[in-house]
Amino acid sequence: MHQKDFTGCHIPIITPFMDDCSIDEGGLIKLVNYLIEEERVDGIVPCGTTGESPTLSHKEHNQIIEIVVKEVNGRVPVIAGTGSNSTQEAINMTKHAEDVGADASLQVGPYYNRPTQDGLMRHFEAVAKNTKIPHFIYNVPTRTGRNIEPQTIIELSKIDNIIGLKDANGNLMQTMEIIRATKNSPKKFFVLSGEDALTYPMMCLGGDGVICAVGNVIGKEYTEMCKLIKAGEYEKARKIHYRTLPLVNALFIESNPAPVKEALSMMGLPAGRLRLPLVELQPENREKLRKALKEMGKL
Repeated sequence: MHQKDFTGCHIPIITPFMDDCSIDEGGLIKLVNYLIEEERVDGIVPCGTTGESPTLSHKEHNQIIEIVVKEVNGRVPVIAGTGSNSTQEAINMTKHAEDVGADASLQVGPYYNRPTQDGLMRHFEAVAKNTKIPHFIYNVPTRTGRNIEPQTIIELSKIDNIIGLKDANGNLMQTMEIIRATKNSPKKFFVLSGEDALTYPMMCLGGDGVICAVGNVIGKEYTEMCKLIKAGEYEKARKIHYRTLPLVNALFIESNPAPVKEALSMMGLPAGRLRLPLVELQPENREKLRKALKEMGKL
């Protein structure tokens, strides 16, 4: 299987909504072009958690992926979020993403039903077997209630079209175990950070990049940091890490993507409202976010 390059900074793009909570298609198109042309990011990830995927209908989910793939038009890779806690649903959504031209899929660990490691293996194997598109496993136990253990990920990495991991486990010991075991595998296995604040240390340990919510706001900075690390310019990259860290923390001051959407609105970019059960920031947190944006020169 021919592999594209999925290194660098990939953005789980927000889903901008109108006042009636319908999808702002024009706003989504504007954001795609802003991220590629102005922020110079390395990839776009529609329908992730940052895109409020839990609130999207299947029709909306498919619609957003179609819009993003069409607008990106091959300029950067598109990794479509098509995971589910229903294996058949994940297969169906992934087939649609494959049909409309997404470059890869992002498969979150099944949430709420908390399968065993054997159940996780069978789930990801079934998605891979029934589709041709490359897949990234997404391990985010704080949201799913189940950690995908290193040995499970290592075994899954041997499947031809499972090509990478978005690692939001937050445990660098686990990350190192996976990187060590997969670095010499016959095919490239990409390990991308899923914890934005851990991107610098994870890449210094051998990771390949990041899928970062904060990249909606500071995509240029994170893309540059990734490039510097890949080039061995660790001190320059570390300066970006620490310079952006206060804003990174502010962008998670409440549940993602509420702070990110608020920040984009402050910056004059299309974001719109949140869909319930997410709500707007508390006034004191809004001011903390505004201050962090000003200190980064974003306002």
